[in-house]
Amino acid sequence: MNQLNLFIELTRLKKPIGFMLLFWPCIWGLTLVYDFNSSLNNYFFFSFLFLVGSILMRSAGCIVNDVVDKNFDQKVERTKNRPIASGKVTVKLALIYSIILCGLAFLVLINFNKFTIYMALLSMPLAFTYPLMKRITYWPQLFLGITFNYGLVLAWISVSNSISLVSIAFYLGAIFWTLGYDTIYGFQDIKDDEIIGVKSTSIKFKNDPKKFLLFCYLIFIISLIFVGIKMNFKFYYFIFLTLPAIQLFIFQIKKLDISNTFDCLNKFKSNNFLGMLILINIFIGKLI
Repeated sequence: MNQLNLFIELTRLKKPIGFMLLFWPCIWGLTLVYDFNSSLNNYFFFSFLFLVGSILMRSAGCIVNDVVDKNFDQKVERTKNRPIASGKVTVKLALIYSIILCGLAFLVLINFNKFTIYMALLSMPLAFTYPLMKRITYWPQLFLGITFNYGLVLAWISVSNSISLVSIAFYLGAIFWTLGYDTIYGFQDIKDDEIIGVKSTSIKFKNDPKKFLLFCYLIFIISLIFVGIKMNFKFYYFIFLTLPAIQLFIFQIKKLDISNTFDCLNKFKSNNFLGMLILINIFIGKLI
């Protein structure tokens, strides 16, 4: 039971916000491209596969991140008690866990068409080099956005077996969404990160973060408007877009207190609710 608890802690399974932020772009892309005039069986089956894949890959990613950041985590108050940093789980055992999780994720992946499989495998280097980016650039959140939202394109390909301008535009917009919310997340550790030399957009834009967040979220909203236009959605879709916009610009930006770690975490977690709002909006656009 102790090992099980350590595994759950290592993979952050008690913190579903991580895999949900990975899953939302997948279900957005799937819902956007799916033909709901046909059987719903494939929609629910693919949704389940993407959810399981998100949990497995996020768990594996957390392990790799903790292995790479072991020495950094020991110096940060919020992360010093993580299983690897604290020595409760060895690096060797952690890597075995990661390999097993990746193997299970591959079993999920082979249920899709060949194009989806190839494109997913191409993203693997991105997924496992992200933890290194904070050492060499102030833009690790950008690399996280590229990785975390890749499922949107994969979901589109899984149904259409092709890539379209709509999926690319939505993907690019979602990257800026991640760039915004992970910058907010980074303010929790900004003091420790500056001391140990870790880079982030939180540090780069610490003097005027709200302008940067406004820029990121504005691009995300513009991408949603573009998607609605290209998909010929009716005006209900554009009216409902005001709710995600209010959530982003009022709650996450205007009311953000970067000096309050609890507030930063709360704003970050609220993106799970935002993901649901976007999904509902896509349904409105598709079905009304």
